[in-house]
Amino acid sequence: MPAAAAPTGSQETGDVRGDTAAAAPGIDARPGDTPQSSLDTHNAPGDAPGGPPCAASGTAAGATGDTPSGSAPSGQRGRLIVVRHGATEWSRAGRHTGRTDVPLLDQGRRQAEMLGRLLAGHVFALVLTSPLRRARETCEIAGFGPVARVSDDLREWDYGAYEGRTTSDIRAERPGWSLWDDGGPGGESAEDVGRRADRVVAEARAVEGDVLAFAHAHVLRVVGVRWLGLPPREGRLLVLDPATISVLGWEREVAVVTRWNDTTEDPLA
Repeated sequence: MPAAAAPTGSQETGDVRGDTAAAAPGIDARPGDTPQSSLDTHNAPGDAPGGPPCAASGTAAGATGDTPSGSAPSGQRGRLIVVRHGATEWSRAGRHTGRTDVPLLDQGRRQAEMLGRLLAGHVFALVLTSPLRRARETCEIAGFGPVARVSDDLREWDYGAYEGRTTSDIRAERPGWSLWDDGGPGGESAEDVGRRADRVVAEARAVEGDVLAFAHAHVLRVVGVRWLGLPPREGRLLVLDPATISVLGWEREVAVVTRWNDTTEDPLA
């Protein structure tokens, strides 16, 4: 697992590093056929304007924000594989991209094809995706659109008034500002995002088998630390680049990170 590092300002805003993936000719991802916009969706409050209705997934009983135990349920050893979407115009510029529904760049689509090749041949008991377009497109191009279920809990952090702004711009008027400590005016706090992350973790642990989730940098960093039972704000310790695969698993009964921010030949090996 690449060593986790304390994020810089550019990492906090999710800009692209190492985003030069070559174009891919085709995908052989299981269980995907030709990617289609056929995500399993149902009407639910809070759908993104212009986007698909959102399934009310991620609402497992008992997942109300309590600290995850950090230990495996009896007889359950499935992993949670989390995938950050490919590059967008805003991610390349280092702009906080929360609820703004931006599409992938051509580069991001090539990255999604690469992800499809890396995930090919692996079987997942459940596939989840954020309802936001950049995550859905990554899921679809990677070959999992036909079997994916939309989870509103995987939406990116709501940055409130800081939506679309860079960290350097925000700090020019608010020195020392940190998303992890301060949140955004009118948006979510780290604890708010943590409650959503807890529901994702609970749903994944309730499934027999591996779970695959496509989403965004900040929410997935929170999912990572909540898997471990750490406070949501400790997500600051996990760098997460676009189009990377991370694996949350187990060492015996202890919840661990087995790979993070990975693009190796087979991150799930």
